[in-house]
Amino acid sequence: MPEQLNKQEVAMLREEMEMLMRERAGLLKAVGAAAVLVANTDGRDLPAEAAEAAEMLSKLVNELPEETLLEALESVHAEPGPGDMENS
Repeated sequence: MPEQLNKQEVAMLREEMEMLMRERAGLLKAVGAAAVLVANTDGRDLPAEAAEAAEMLSKLVNELPEETLLEALESVHAEPGPGDMENS
């Protein structure tokens, strides 16, 4: 009986890990797209409310660990430009 319970627990943990990995992949794509948007947006061309949101997004993207940001960019098939990783 304990062996059967252990197999069930392992199966549940495996399902949970797979779900978390799918969620992570989706979040990486969202972050990658956000990073590309921030890199290609001139805040001076935005309305004040949008500029504030873009500034916040830019700050959050820049606070990410470099490895995570690189994974996010890869997930949307983008590459950092020269100097893009200096603040990471």
